[in-house]
Amino acid sequence: MPRRGLAISMARLTPPLPGDADSTPLAGAPAPRVSAMAVIRDYVSLTKPKVVSLLLVTAAGGMFLAEQGLPSPLMLAWVWIGGALAAGGANAINQQLDRDIDREMRRTQGRPVAGQRVAPRYAMAFGIVLNAAAFALLALLVNLLAAGLTLLATLIYVFIYTLWLKRSTPNNIVIGGAAGSIPPMVGWAAVTGGLDLPAVYLFAIVFFWTPPHFWALSLLIQSDYERAGVPMLPVVSSRRQTTLHVFLYSIALTGLTLMFGLLPAVGWIYVGAAAALGAPFIGLAWRLWRSDTRGRAKTTYLYSLAYLFLLFIAIMVDAAV
Repeated sequence: MPRRGLAISMARLTPPLPGDADSTPLAGAPAPRVSAMAVIRDYVSLTKPKVVSLLLVTAAGGMFLAEQGLPSPLMLAWVWIGGALAAGGANAINQQLDRDIDREMRRTQGRPVAGQRVAPRYAMAFGIVLNAAAFALLALLVNLLAAGLTLLATLIYVFIYTLWLKRSTPNNIVIGGAAGSIPPMVGWAAVTGGLDLPAVYLFAIVFFWTPPHFWALSLLIQSDYERAGVPMLPVVSSRRQTTLHVFLYSIALTGLTLMFGLLPAVGWIYVGAAAALGAPFIGLAWRLWRSDTRGRAKTTYLYSLAYLFLLFIAIMVDAAV
């Protein structure tokens, strides 16, 4: 795909930034007063709780499906706590590594590290501690496979997506999306102690959902990505090609979810929901491809969020009845 002169250098991974080396006030200047609640809010913000909540829903879907009913509430709680700690820690590390990008983008320049309210070293330490706690909790109270898969998701997100792909290729979200696709497998492993074909299908569903979801978002904040030098698809190719990719992936995703219905692991409630949710996704993506407007991009993006949430709720309901 044409790069339109975009130059991406891996040397920009974590450049020194103003305020990173020394965040202390100038001599003689009064230290700013920061309330404890403001500090807590910033550290909670580092974890990106809205993103984490959707990952926990997909993990629960894996547990319900593996149990073919309601899983142990205590086990569900451990998986959710461990998953929230790991995902939140990965997000904190991501904000430390991406602070130069975040400062260039209107959407993210107010984040705690980019806004210089949390020092980069503290964000990194916070993220590492959260992941260490998540691994220990899951290994001790769930099983080692669930703990290992959770750690693998963090490693993919940090090293494969954040440090490598995000700054080097428009396929960043295609491959890097594997990190967010692992939670359903964690849920399955927590119940069964292993991995089976239904767990692989759940991974694949989230994996194929991720690109059209993020490409729809990239259409809304294309100028931000251009300013920060991030090679998202509409930046290095064209909006027309991006909307076509969203449309094709929506078809592939819907086909995959319906193929899953051929397995005995799911029933007609799930199949009906997959069809009912997939048809509007394809329709919205087709309309976006035919006429690329900001309103249609936003509608497609918001629907993609509801789509994944409702699909995994359908998986839970189908397994429980």
